[in-house]
Parts: sequence; C-alpha cells; structure tokens
Amino acid sequence: MVSIPEMTISSSDGRRPIPLLGLGTATRSENSDEVKAAVIEAIKLGYRHFDTTMLYETEKPLGEAIKEALSLGLIKSRAELFITTKLWCDSTEGHLVLPAINKSLQELGLKYVDLYLIHWPLKLNQDDPKSPLTKESIAAINIKDVWEAMEKCQNLGLTKSIGVSNFYPKLIEEIISFAKIPPVVNQVEMNPLWQQKKLNEFCKKNDILLTAYSPLDAFGTQWGHNRVMECDVLQDIAKSRGKIVAHICLRWMHEQGVSFVVKSFNPGRMKQNLDIFDWSLSEEEVIKISQIPQQKHVYTASMLNEPHDVLIEIDADLAFQ
Repeated sequence: MVSIPEMTISSSDGRRPIPLLGLGTATRSENSDEVKAAVIEAIKLGYRHFDTTMLYETEKPLGEAIKEALSLGLIKSRAELFITTKLWCDSTEGHLVLPAINKSLQELGLKYVDLYLIHWPLKLNQDDPKSPLTKESIAAINIKDVWEAMEKCQNLGLTKSIGVSNFYPKLIEEIISFAKIPPVVNQVEMNPLWQQKKLNEFCKKNDILLTAYSPLDAFGTQWGHNRVMECDVLQDIAKSRGKIVAHICLRWMHEQGVSFVVKSFNPGRMKQNLDIFDWSLSEEEVIKISQIPQQKHVYTASMLNEPHDVLIEIDADLAFQ
C-alpha cells in the first residue's frame, strides 16, 4: 500500500493534514455499486482523500463504501479519511447553506466532512440541478451572506475546513476582507495545458492550497477532453523516461506544490496514478512543460446557449494567466 504525501491546512482542529492525491467521484454512470467498489479498491491501494459533491450524486455510495471499509477493517476509524464535498449553486444563499450541508452529511452517513467548498461563484434558481439552464435562472452570488453561513458550518462542527472552487483572486480577496475564517482551499481546473501559475502564486501568498481537478483532462466526462493525454511534449517526456503521460502530468502537479484529485475507477489506473512519489522531473523536462501553449477548457458560458453577464465575468477572471 502506497503512503500518499500530505500537506496541512487550517481547520477547526488547528492544522489538519490533507493527502495531496485524492480520488474524484464525478461520473456519468448511474451505477452506485460501481462507485462504491471503486472507493473500496482505492482505500485498499492507499487512497485516503475522496472528493464528491451533491451534483455528482455519489455522496451516498461514497458513504456506503466508507462504512464497508470500516467493517472490513481496511481503516480503523473515519478519522483516517479526508472527505471533501461541495455546496451546489442552487443553494448559494445564506439561509440555504446549512440545509445543504446537512443533506450531504445525511447522504454520506457522516457526522462531519473534512472540507466543504462553494462549488462555483454563482447562484442558480432552479429546482432540478440537472435541468437545462435558462438566462433567468442564473444570478450573481451574495458572497458575504454565503461565506458567513459557510463559517457557521465550521463553527458547528459540520465541516473541519471551508474553501471555494472555481474562484478567482478578486472574489477571494473580497472574502478575506471580511472573513473570520478565511478559505483554505481553492479547487480549480489545472493541468500542464492550463498551469494556473498566477493563481497558484496568489493562493500560496494567502495560505490557500490550490487543488486541481481534471489533472489528466477528465476525458470521458461531460466537461473533459483529451488534449493533455495527446500532448506531444508530454508523450515525448513519458517515452524517454519509460513512464506514461499520466505519470508525467501528476508528477508535474506534485512539484507545483498543489494537491489534485484524479478520477478513475479502473483499479489498474488507480494503482498507476500512485507511482509518482519516488522520482522527479529533470530541470530540462520542467522547462519543456512550462513552454506548452496554454488553453483553458472549462468555461461557465458553455452552460448556456446565450451570453450572460455573470458567466462572462467568471470566465474572464478565471482565464487570467
């Protein structure tokens, strides 16, 4: 079993370790048994950080897997795991945050999560989270009201830490200006083709851990692509090192001082993704990767078939390099 390196983030317990490599649970599959089996296999391999959200509809099978892992003796206690879930955009109003986290905890079968994130900096006024969006359903977020409710979640012990996802510096600075509990994580799209150098630097200056989703391009998901895995530079480095492209990408992420969540339910790939901690990229390889042309892939504007001021602002701010 591989031991995954950790960093620490601020929490209600002071400083709390977070495994740098986690398993994401976003999936198109409606087979909850598949999710449960993948999580159990991941725990056997050494994974201890699991990332979910209400939108994925994987909170329940993740919770079932945790319960089974405990009963099988794969872990001795819930405290060995780091569980992240997120506040979906239909609940980004102050009075809706507590009901939302309580619903997530009920689905997970847990008394607390380790990290609770605001999924996107916007408000969706819709009953069904998977129904098509309309221009009228999208609104700006009142970040002060929402963040104060997030702080309440931590103060009540429902989460150990709080943070954000897909947030840009201007909005994070606004939170910091009034927050009693600052955000400790910002989860964003990041990989060698979208390196987030400025955002990573900003987050480090503010004691915020940048966590990457889609580090291997999330191919096979609704928002995924295959540009990372098909990148000539990464393929050449992998070939010369006797590695695979996933190894090069994840090792590069590790050397940027960030954490990352990788989604694969294939046991072989889950095991492969752990083989990145006992070697390093050369200076020449790092330089080659730094020169890869940058291209952002995830845009909120793709949620809608017509322009919207809120989405345009989010995309513009998130696209800075």
